[in-house]
Amino acid sequence: MYPCKETAFIGLVILLFCLSPLWAFEEESILPSEETAVVEPAFAESAAIESAAAEENTQISGVEEPSFNDEEAVSLEEPSSEDLNFDDFLLFETAGMVFEVPHLILEPRSIDDIFPDLTRSQKRIVRGSTGLRNSFEKNEAPLFKPSDDSGIELFDFVMSKKPSHIIEALVLVPYGKRELDMLDVYNSMREISVIKDQTITLRDNQYKVFRDTTRLESARNRKPVPDPAPASELPYSETMYLRFTDATIGELFIQGDIKPGLYGITYNMTNFRDVNYSIFKVMKAQRFSAVIYVEPVKEGVIIYGISGLYLPGFIVSRMNLPNNMNYRISVLLNWIVSGLRKQESVREKAIPFAVN
Repeated sequence: MYPCKETAFIGLVILLFCLSPLWAFEEESILPSEETAVVEPAFAESAAIESAAAEENTQISGVEEPSFNDEEAVSLEEPSSEDLNFDDFLLFETAGMVFEVPHLILEPRSIDDIFPDLTRSQKRIVRGSTGLRNSFEKNEAPLFKPSDDSGIELFDFVMSKKPSHIIEALVLVPYGKRELDMLDVYNSMREISVIKDQTITLRDNQYKVFRDTTRLESARNRKPVPDPAPASELPYSETMYLRFTDATIGELFIQGDIKPGLYGITYNMTNFRDVNYSIFKVMKAQRFSAVIYVEPVKEGVIIYGISGLYLPGFIVSRMNLPNNMNYRISVLLNWIVSGLRKQESVREKAIPFAVN
């Protein structure tokens, strides 16, 4: 019995020792000493700003903090609920925590800001119905590279899947009935079921690349589900699971991740199951990828996409792979353009007429 009592006594001492810093912290926070209560004038302004930032827990990379001069007082009082408009706030989530920050209204960029290296002829072609296209292999570089400070990086994601063949596309869709925003862009890419209706033209004939396109409940439960209703606000992010029935290679199961950014929306797609045609495995999981970035700019809506896949050499030698990839990227681009035009009409009808 004595060893047990001695052990219990030692454990109690250790517990009290561990808790003592917490008591000291509480006493210091309730009754600060004169040393901690006095702030040197030279550091009063920075201390107030740091304290305000710690209370709000809001930091956005790339956005400058407001500047204060020495004559302005920094108020640390919490605003009342009546002063906050929660419709103008965005939610950011990281490491299990959710930060709520004011919604930023940014000046639209121009296509020259994002793609400053486009030639005069490329700028003319990019406004056409098909835009710019370029197919290349894994040891080559893309032609349409966004500026380093644009915040757009699609190539690394595609190359992480180790593709053998890559295709890139760039299209500028001019505004029609009205200018579009990021919510229009988001809603234009939600109707998965209509992708199958997009066609390509070959020798003056129309062909469908996909026999069926549908949403799935999850990666495990591949039960078809309907497309959701149009959204009234942007999500922080969204993941969906899709099934494309390709007329050539069979069923393609895709995970799609949508991520809104400061200026545009990125749509990442990759196959989460092997692709089989009849009894043959055509492509392993995670070997197809497509990234589409859509941003409303001053001149219209930019659609910039890169797609890559890996196929064994004996399959590539029996098909015109660049053309086949071009057909499928054309279908995706046409689907987005069609959705954007639909959003123009939908939102236009929703605007009430002014009554004098």
